[in-house]
Order: sequence, then structure tokens, then C-alpha cells
Amino acid sequence: MSDPAQKTSILLQLDVDALPASFDSIVAVDAGVETILPYGGVTEEQVTDLVHGAIFTRAPKDLHRTAIFVGGSDVAAGERMLEQVQAAFVGPMRVSAMLDANGANTTAAAAVIAARRHVSLSGAGALVLAGTGPVGQRAARLLAREGASVRLASRSRKRADAAASRVTESVGGEVTGCESSDEAELANALAAADVVVSAGAAGVQLLPERLWQASEGPRVLIDLNAVPPAGIEGVEATDDAAQRHGRTAYGAIGAGAIKMRIHRAAIRALFESNDRILDAEQIYELGGELEA
Repeated sequence: MSDPAQKTSILLQLDVDALPASFDSIVAVDAGVETILPYGGVTEEQVTDLVHGAIFTRAPKDLHRTAIFVGGSDVAAGERMLEQVQAAFVGPMRVSAMLDANGANTTAAAAVIAARRHVSLSGAGALVLAGTGPVGQRAARLLAREGASVRLASRSRKRADAAASRVTESVGGEVTGCESSDEAELANALAAADVVVSAGAAGVQLLPERLWQASEGPRVLIDLNAVPPAGIEGVEATDDAAQRHGRTAYGAIGAGAIKMRIHRAAIRALFESNDRILDAEQIYELGGELEA
């Protein structure tokens, strides 16, 4: 029998979907978590009671052995849930928490870390395709924080401009909208880009091979879509710093290896103290520490 003085590590997994993601549970096991309590279909009204159950069952000195993971397919709902988790803490009665709904934070962090392996991002040009989605907006945010000049692209000019404004208000930097359905505008954005990140929906091609091959701009191509057809035509899902017509390419599986390392490290970090909140920027910082 284990020593009762050695508290078991417990991860409370809060998921807005009916079935908690088995992916997130398995990653937590691989990260060394001993006990996972997965709750699916969690509503905003239920968060406080679940958090109180997690923080009032152990003494403050033992709360670093309890943590909360917020997941699910609805990133906006996950963001609200993380806010509610923090609002439910009472003084020192708190635990560390992480948001990675739909894998948006770890995926965006992995994409930017892959890019900076090959390009100094400060002063670089970056094009984020499908930049209005959860992963795209986070990638744009992280790139802007690193000093890149970011074109945030969408098929809708209105949506692109609105998302670019939100990113700029959040982190500052130079972020502008780009209408990717206008081929001439897309070609201009490519010419100014050192890095292209494609963060679109599964099975949607966003960038034809003929366009990026004809452009002198992109040095690094990162496609986060694992379902054919590729988001960036000519990039394979398994590409891991592969050379494609003189460009360095990462596919979803290649970038996914970086994501998985970051995800596991972030889960482990939750149990180092009882006061860490891991959102996009904090998860990206952890990824940078792994690279170093």
C-alpha cells in the first residue's frame, strides 16, 4: 500500500463535449498523472461545484498534487470555463489549470516553435491561413509577440480584418487582414512572408502548390491539417523539416510531434505548484524551454 502522506496526482478533466476526449486523458497518463477524473458535458453552471470539490478536499500544502485541464471542441466555451475555474478559487485554496480546448494552444505553440527553428521571427513576415479560427488566431498572437509582421488571412475580408484587430488589441504588434479568396492579394501576402502557417479545417486546401512555388517569399511552410487534401498543396502530413522545392516544410504529423512534447510538458508543469494558469502564451513559453 502506498504511503498516504504521498498524495496521488489528480487531474480534473473538464470537457464541454458529452464524452471527455480520450486523447487528452491518454496524454495525461503518458505525462505521469496517476488519477484522471474526466467529466463530459460540463455546463458553465456546474464549474464552481466541480472546482470546489477539487480544492477543498486537500490541505493547501497538498494542492499542487491536484490540477484542472479544460478541453472540448468548443474553444470559446473553454475560454469561458477557464475564467470560471479561476473565479471559483478561494484565497490559497486553488490549483493549477490549463486550457487546450480542441488542442488550439498546444498546436499553435508547436507551429510557431517549428517556424522559429529556421527563421528569426523578429522582423520576419508571416502569413496565417484560416487565421480567424482558434488555432490561427493563437498562432497569429504568438507570432506577433515574437515581433513578426503578420498577415491574418480568411476567405472573408471582413472576418480577417476583425480577427486582426482583436489580435492587435490583445498583444500589439503589426497584424493586418488578408482576403485569401483573392488570388492576387494572396500572392502579395506570400511574397512578403518568410513563414506560412495553414490552420484551416480538415480536408480543405488553402494554398495551391503553384502559388507558393512561384513566390520568392516563403522559407518555411507549416500545414496543420492531417486530413487530405493538404491545406498547403505539396506538403505531406509526415513532413518534419522536409525540403520541398527549396522550402522547409512541416506537416500535421511532423508539427504534431512538437505539439505532443509541449502537451506532456504542460501537464507535468501543472503539478509543480498550485498557482499556474496555462493559456496560449504560457504553453508557448514552456515549449521554448523544451527547445532550449
